[in-house]
Order: sequence, then structure tokens, then C-alpha cells
Amino acid sequence: MQAARYSAIERMRDGRKIEIRALKPEDRDAMSAAVGRTSSQSLYRRFFGAKREFSEKEVAYFLDVDFIKHVALVALAEEDGQAVVAAGGRYIVQQPGTAEVAFVVTDQYQGQGIGAALLRHLAAIGREAGLKEFTAEVLPENVPMLKVFEKSGLKSSTKRERGVVHVGLQL
Repeated sequence: MQAARYSAIERMRDGRKIEIRALKPEDRDAMSAAVGRTSSQSLYRRFFGAKREFSEKEVAYFLDVDFIKHVALVALAEEDGQAVVAAGGRYIVQQPGTAEVAFVVTDQYQGQGIGAALLRHLAAIGREAGLKEFTAEVLPENVPMLKVFEKSGLKSSTKRERGVVHVGLQL
């Protein structure tokens, strides 16, 4: 499996098709537009703080992935005949066998199963790359994300600390 060329078609809960594929450098404007369509609350849940603008260094970090230690996928939906970024997910290897995973789904596409689909695809890529575990830090009030992990079919563990839930998922 070539993570940098990854592409799959999925269906959202409402039946519409989405393409889940590897993030490409030319997705920069589409990613920026997706951030613009995402509520402050959703961005807070993803970045653990108010985040609307990103520095050039941050943009480079999120877009310039190597597909070895840093794998990023986007979910593209069709709107008015155009493909738009509905969501993104990534993992970043923290140590051999373990990677941190994170997602963001634009508000209008939340509740459609896209986060779960991204997790399935990232897990498949991660397994092939030799990963054994995903970890994540989730705000306790981000119940939808915690449910995605809980219902993933992966063996999971959680540890609650003040202000954060540490999630471990066995691949």
C-alpha cells in the first residue's frame, strides 16, 4: 500500500459518496477553506485552544507530510460539482510502533461517519507500516470523538486526567 497515493471511496451515513485520499501539496487552498468553514468550537476541540489562523511554519507542518512518520488523509465531498475538504485525519509516529492520531471534521459533515472512516483507513495504513498502537488526547467534552474511538472496533483504553482524556487504540 502506497500511503502517498492512497485513495478510497466511502459513503456517508446519508448515502453521499466521499473520497478519502492522501493529502497533496496542492490541497493548501482547500484545507484553508475547510478551516474557514469549521466553527471555533470544532477547532478548539482539535487544537485545545482558540485557533483560526496558522503561521507559515504551522501550515508547512500540516501540509508537508512524508507519508512515513507523518501520514495525512483528507475526505473530499462534492458540493455544487466541486470537491471540497470535508475532513482531515493524520497520524504522526511518536516512537517505533506508536503514532498519535488526530481528526477534524467540518461542522456540516459531522455525524456522517467520516471520522470513523478516516480512522479505519489510517489504521489500515498504520498496520501496514508496522504500527501497533494509536494514541490520542481528547478533551473530555468532545464526546463525539470519544465515541468514534469507542465504536472503532479497535481494543481501546482511556485514562482521564484533569482536562484531557488519553486514548490508546491497539491496531
